[in-house]
Amino acid sequence: MSGDGVKDDVLEVNFDGLVGPTHNYAGLAHGNVASMRHGGLASSPREAALQGLAKMKSLMDAGYAQGVLPPQQRPDLGALRSLGFVGSNAEVLARAGREAPQLLRAVCSASSMWTANAATITPSPDAPDGRVHFTPANLQSSFHRYLEPETTGRVLAAIFRDERHFVHHAQLPATPAFSDEGAANHTRLCGEYGEAGVHLFVYGRQAFGGGREPQRYPARQTLEASQAIARQHGLSDAQAVFAQQHPDAIDAGVFHNDVIAVGNGPVLLYHEMAFLDEERTLDALRAKMASPLIPVRVPSEAISLEDAVLTYLFNSQLLSNPDGSMTLVVPGECQENEAVWRTIQDLLLAGYNPIGEVTVKDVKQSMRNGGGPACLRLRVVLSAAERQALNGRVLLNDALYADLVAWVERHYRDNLTPDDLADPQLADETLTALDELTRLLGIGNVYPFQLAT
Repeated sequence: MSGDGVKDDVLEVNFDGLVGPTHNYAGLAHGNVASMRHGGLASSPREAALQGLAKMKSLMDAGYAQGVLPPQQRPDLGALRSLGFVGSNAEVLARAGREAPQLLRAVCSASSMWTANAATITPSPDAPDGRVHFTPANLQSSFHRYLEPETTGRVLAAIFRDERHFVHHAQLPATPAFSDEGAANHTRLCGEYGEAGVHLFVYGRQAFGGGREPQRYPARQTLEASQAIARQHGLSDAQAVFAQQHPDAIDAGVFHNDVIAVGNGPVLLYHEMAFLDEERTLDALRAKMASPLIPVRVPSEAISLEDAVLTYLFNSQLLSNPDGSMTLVVPGECQENEAVWRTIQDLLLAGYNPIGEVTVKDVKQSMRNGGGPACLRLRVVLSAAERQALNGRVLLNDALYADLVAWVERHYRDNLTPDDLADPQLADETLTALDELTRLLGIGNVYPFQLAT
């Protein structure tokens, strides 16, 4: 630890979600324009998983700390049975395919790949007890994601299990008043990762009245949920800023704040339509941060809301380098859009900010379902001791990467259509793959089928 109280051995680890074997385009997410646009198309689970792993590997090779999180058990046959479908697995799947195809698609969703929605994290430099705090998101806004939190909680508790370093809270009540979408609506800003930070919680509506709301698409995060998580984690008023997302942005398809803003260290890269009260949000951050805030504002004249949603520029990863500069990891769609690519060159790379490099990654399989590079990762700030305390084999290295690629190539299909989801063989293939994965990662039994007596 340095003389000013800043921990010197602290890193941000990006835990990316492995894309599951049932990755499909079901168009389930209302308000997610890309998801709705591609609903019903054939997908490639193998390509999706390999694209995600390639992104992880390239960032690991560039020197960034990279972890992996396993996918959920899908299809969720337990959910179908709870909704009245009875019989063998094959009978349940066949009946659901005939009578409720949208339900079948929902219980086969591979949406847990977007681990930015898995939980909200408070690192140890900010917590009163000096431990890392986790709250799984309840994701109650959509049925296919509402199915995730129980398994997510078990996975996080299995990996971050040392109680000397980690604390796990229950997800908030799954009601509209406490609708929580996890870290996709949360940004930690600080000078260095090891110093105390300020937490920016962005909400779409107030459950108990007050404020503007979007008219076209639902606001998925409530102020009350954000405040509850801050209380769970012991954050004081001086450590938290609560800002409302602009309703017009939500109505344009900005279903999470990480589709319109990304922060890292002292930098906040955002579109001018990100916050309902932009000036008040920036003033509150400046007043509470120990290090000067570096806002990087992208005006609508440079990039329209439509292009921001189309390319997911703000759903890029913003990563710190040892020399103090930052690298922006953007999806390939940014390079294909003239206005966005020009803005990256003129406003970002040539601007007065630490962003000195941009790298382009192909994550098209994820993008077609509405998730860019930032959706695919859960950011966890960890000290050396906390990294050492992790359970299992979850920090990426060359050997783990090779094993995961081989695992995907053994178990994943090249092509999957919505009609294939009723195939009982797909369910069997998935359980076999996940059972092998938990052994490969060394995290123990975390899936419902592994815990059944």
